[in-house]
Amino acid sequence: MPPLADKIRPNSLDDVVGQEHLIGRNKPLRRIIESGEIPNMVFYGPSGVGKTTIASIIAARTNKQLRRLNATTASTADIKDIVAELNTFSGMNGILLYLDEIQYFNKKQQQTLLEFIENGSITLIASTTENPYFYVYNAILSRSTVFEFKTVSPEDVERAVIRGFEKIGEERNIQYVPEDGAARHIATACGGDVRKALNAVELSALTAENMEDDDSETDHGKVKKRVTLESARALTQKSALRYDKDGDSHYDILSGYQKSMRGSDPDAALYYLARLLDSGDLPSACRRLMVCACEDVGLAYPQLLPIVKACVDMANAVGLPEAKIPLADAVVMVCNAPKSNSAYMAYAAAEQDIRSGKVGDIPRNLQNKHYDGAEREVKGQFYLYPHDYPDHWVEQQYLPDILKGSVYYSFGDNKNEQAFKVYWDTVKGRSKRK
Repeated sequence: MPPLADKIRPNSLDDVVGQEHLIGRNKPLRRIIESGEIPNMVFYGPSGVGKTTIASIIAARTNKQLRRLNATTASTADIKDIVAELNTFSGMNGILLYLDEIQYFNKKQQQTLLEFIENGSITLIASTTENPYFYVYNAILSRSTVFEFKTVSPEDVERAVIRGFEKIGEERNIQYVPEDGAARHIATACGGDVRKALNAVELSALTAENMEDDDSETDHGKVKKRVTLESARALTQKSALRYDKDGDSHYDILSGYQKSMRGSDPDAALYYLARLLDSGDLPSACRRLMVCACEDVGLAYPQLLPIVKACVDMANAVGLPEAKIPLADAVVMVCNAPKSNSAYMAYAAAEQDIRSGKVGDIPRNLQNKHYDGAEREVKGQFYLYPHDYPDHWVEQQYLPDILKGSVYYSFGDNKNEQAFKVYWDTVKGRSKRK
């Protein structure tokens, strides 16, 4: 028996929930579909947001033969079978190929389609949950238009949820009555994934309770069953999480986590930390926390670095779920700490010089040599030992000649680094006055 999502799949654009930015009145994808001239397209977005549904609607509007492949299971032989149809009666008007999860096709498999996409005998509609600019072969992309699908709002998902209960009720001659808030909870808890929400509807229908005797039948003789809010909550635990350690959502969450700490927003940072830990990704949560402490707090509050490391060690020692406690402490401390990226930026500047080829000989006074060759006229290393001088500092050349005078590090404007600046301005100034 097909799943509920397939049973109530819309047949017209007006019945599709969400994606108003693409298929609303006078929006680009809708205008293309209504024109009847269908180009090669790549649909990019999370699962369960209408990519397959809209592709099916497009296919129904053309006189081309529709073929579907899922790249997770299809092979090059499957592509060749479709190409072979082009010379038959069924493929005389061309073929519309809907290729789901195209990111699982390797470069060679994608190249197999190129000739036929280019001459128009195959019109490709590919879908992917991953960024197509990373996963789809450039030659395919250059011949296609990319449309980005968004997660569906809870308001729109709720429409599909209600329609789902009605559809199941018609099939079983039962009227399902969701308690106040039950349909809304399913719509909200499924993270904008309509398919996931409809799966929850099917499960909720199975666990629905018979209503009281005096209210158990409708006027049409249907049995009435109540879908409780408690049941909806139990069936949608963790459903809202979109998390794939190899996918875009993984890096989006990590990016939001670190940028929230950098931006000194403890509420957002704790939210992203909770998403990481709720998905069991303790290593990523710890790694980004330590990176942020070094990169974004840095010299403004260097005492924080060993504190964060201690919290991370404690989190790994106790494991989940208790690891959330020391990590939450550390995240809030990083958010509230003064910020400086002066050391990070200084390193980046030095690294840039190295990568651009500015690599000279180490100055003679710094080399690890205790003798001079016969070719050297002036013998001696001439290293000045700073501790032999007042304030433990003496001026001498440290950078190679090609970089002499280069400045990478600039003192940050925080209290800590400004105190360092005053100290060294005084020491170096005193030395120059002598």
